[in-house]
Amino acid sequence: MTSTPDGPGPTRRAQIRRVRPPDAARMRALRLEMLADAPLAFLETLADAAARSHADYAARIASVSVGAGTAQFVADPGGRLVGHAGGTVAPGEPGLTVVYAVYVTPPWRGTGLLGDLVDAVAAWSRACGRPELMLEVVVGNDRAYRAYRRLGFVDTGVRVPHPTVPALTELQMRRPA
Repeated sequence: MTSTPDGPGPTRRAQIRRVRPPDAARMRALRLEMLADAPLAFLETLADAAARSHADYAARIASVSVGAGTAQFVADPGGRLVGHAGGTVAPGEPGLTVVYAVYVTPPWRGTGLLGDLVDAVAAWSRACGRPELMLEVVVGNDRAYRAYRRLGFVDTGVRVPHPTVPALTELQMRRPA
């Protein structure tokens, strides 16, 4: 899969693929950008992520680069990574993959990259025998909510407390993988 941002200049493409161990440094850079740009969307702080060692990032990337339990996918235009989406098995729901840590860098937003990343998680989920996807969005994050609706996610009506900010609530959305 590839995505191309619109706009002036030469056409650029980003390959959508599962992370690989050599991606650790670029994944760390993307993770720090994600946390700086959208701190409420992820489950750790920028300070905590910045304090983790390269060895910690490398071990994490190695663990999610193979297997059926958890996987991370990146958008790679051949330089710095420009997008990410992860998937993990849902405890207690063997047919469900939880989509997490979805992010597209600002210059690549609106290019279809979000859909390509979610499609990569969906394909992996189906290959693992899990026919459904679920994700959570902070209530009030209308831009993300609309984007996920365009990708076929439906608001289930389930609301859960935000895992790190007690004043916030998240809504659950699901769709077939």
